[in-house]
Amino acid sequence: MPKLKLTKTNIDRAARQGGSSDALYWDTDTKGFGLRVTPTGLSKFIAQGRVRGTTNDVRVTIGSYGAWTVEQARRKADEYRHQFEQGVDPRELERERKALGVTLQEVCDAYVGRPGKLRASTADEIKRHVAKVFTAWRDKPIASITREMVRDRHAELVERGLTGKPAPASANAACVTLRILINFAMDEYRRSDGRPLIEHNPVGALKHHWSKLGSRTERYIDRGKVGAVWNLLQEARANPKNREALAGIDLTIFLLLTGARRDEGAALTWDRVHLSDDPAECSWHLDVRKQGEPITLPLSTQAAALLRARLAVANKLAEDTGEERSPFVFPSWSKAGRIMDARSAMESVSRVVGRHLSLHDLRRSFTNYAMRECRVEKFRCDLLTGHKPAQEDVTARNYLDLANLQWLHSEVEQVGSFIEQQGRVAAAQASGVNVVTLRA
Repeated sequence: MPKLKLTKTNIDRAARQGGSSDALYWDTDTKGFGLRVTPTGLSKFIAQGRVRGTTNDVRVTIGSYGAWTVEQARRKADEYRHQFEQGVDPRELERERKALGVTLQEVCDAYVGRPGKLRASTADEIKRHVAKVFTAWRDKPIASITREMVRDRHAELVERGLTGKPAPASANAACVTLRILINFAMDEYRRSDGRPLIEHNPVGALKHHWSKLGSRTERYIDRGKVGAVWNLLQEARANPKNREALAGIDLTIFLLLTGARRDEGAALTWDRVHLSDDPAECSWHLDVRKQGEPITLPLSTQAAALLRARLAVANKLAEDTGEERSPFVFPSWSKAGRIMDARSAMESVSRVVGRHLSLHDLRRSFTNYAMRECRVEKFRCDLLTGHKPAQEDVTARNYLDLANLQWLHSEVEQVGSFIEQQGRVAAAQASGVNVVTLRA
């Protein structure tokens, strides 16, 4: 390769010569210092050398001529040569520098951006935590998050949440998200010597500080309160504040009667609902599940009646406004087109029950009624709630149709009838009637 004393005059002359491919010139004064000139005349300073302990030459770009003076580039080439002699590869140092600068937001984007790895709702929850809970950390290097920062932020959330109210459950959930993202960063980003970018996950500081939330299995509407809750919801849906309030009330009832997850019910569309004159033929289809393939589930008489009422309201609204009917069973004016939660309805339910409950606790309620009150065997209860049956064997796995569960209509009918019956009992007791449970 040609040698050239790298001066401003010589570099300008070399840039004017042009050519069909890049030209390399090595400085006559400084070993390993060179210049690459493209056919268009763009010139970049380079450095080359062999890292001690290896057999391959390493070439790195210093920068563009003009942005760097010859002397600045020459000094940088000397720095690289010293690194080569010390057994250091400058490219690895640059990768480490970039890794050390990767922000929490960049890690979040990389984690949720993996095709087909996360459900949309899970990705949205992770992004919400980063945007809302860890706002001050979003643009900070993730490696700069310390144990003390995590412990302090968790304590703040437990005490004041995001709205000034205690939020221990939300504090735990947000820090679990943070732990997941940092674990991902530990796997994806490395230092120059191959060590993880972060040696120890700082969320480990919460090992003895997670908020105690009590047993999850205790968070449900017990037998003695479900009747009052049922009557409350029926009264509320008879006099809703507006259409969205009615959608929230009806979603609450639907989840109580089906044991579905919040988003499974909230995202339900009319094309996945089948209503028939034969009660045993009424069903709804779940095409996106947390686990498993799409599934068709039976509807109890009470759930089918609820959906018929909603369909009549939706059709009447479309007729009155001349607009196309919303595809969602529980629509909203929001950008999503459907309600995302039912907080107002659940606040009323919680007041009746005497403890804070979420929509997911209605799923626990359904499970308790099915197994404890209606004596539905666990295998069938697992199927109805979309869990993988613990007792699933070769026969169930390879011969039983687990995609269409309409054959379990009698089980959901028992649960719906139990809840409705408890409503009648609660109404009678509220009016002063002496109600006595008869031995079966």
